[in-house]
Amino acid sequence: MHRSRLALAAGIALSAALLAGGCGDPGDLRGAGATPPAEAPTRLWPKLPPPSAPAEDYGTVESVPVKGVDVPGGNLHKVDPVTVATTDFDKNPGIYSRSDEVYKETAQQLTKCDGGAPDDADADAEKCPVLDAYYRDLTGDGKDDLIVGIRLAQGHAENLDIRAYAMEKRQLKQIMDMGDAVLGVELAGHEVIVRAVSGMQGYEYRTVWSWDSHRKTMLPTTDEIVRSPNAPSRKPDRKPEPAASARPVPSPSDSA
Repeated sequence: MHRSRLALAAGIALSAALLAGGCGDPGDLRGAGATPPAEAPTRLWPKLPPPSAPAEDYGTVESVPVKGVDVPGGNLHKVDPVTVATTDFDKNPGIYSRSDEVYKETAQQLTKCDGGAPDDADADAEKCPVLDAYYRDLTGDGKDDLIVGIRLAQGHAENLDIRAYAMEKRQLKQIMDMGDAVLGVELAGHEVIVRAVSGMQGYEYRTVWSWDSHRKTMLPTTDEIVRSPNAPSRKPDRKPEPAASARPVPSPSDSA
């Protein structure tokens, strides 16, 4: 298909050249104008000493075993996602601390989950804060992995805890854990795209999580702040000046 498209394009270009030649075009090469010189990047503060430690550990994710959950045949479609989420949250606080009130309150709410199908995003959070599960091959091994969302407790309900799980050597492992004031989550190929609230009005954070085969986890490979698609269009700074009226055409009586 790709080769046939190239051949078709070449044929059209050749026909156009022949037609142009018939009209007197010599077909010589023409210059496209001056090319700006290439500039190497300028390094700022080259003598600045390297830091001894990172400023923060954002995006530092480790593969964490989830013990106590049986996965029949290693097929994550056959395991209860609510059981996975509640077990993991209980044994692994992740980005939280066990002393945090939000962790304590959310863990308490998770005890109300009786297994079975999780509630959807519009259901009462008092019943079970685990959202519908999604499946996608994130690691590239050809097998579906599990993605779950946990709404945080009352007072932090606008925040969402997102965790992903994969099977590695017959062991269920958590490969992604993040929490934020989430606007939306998308799956694209093997990546998880998270849109979150920004402190700047009209903008939002967009983080792309991708599988890293060395750490065996999902890492935020792209983190950027972008214009929100729902942001209102910017109003003009000033009103446009009215267009100048056309000069009146003199009539024959004026010239008489």
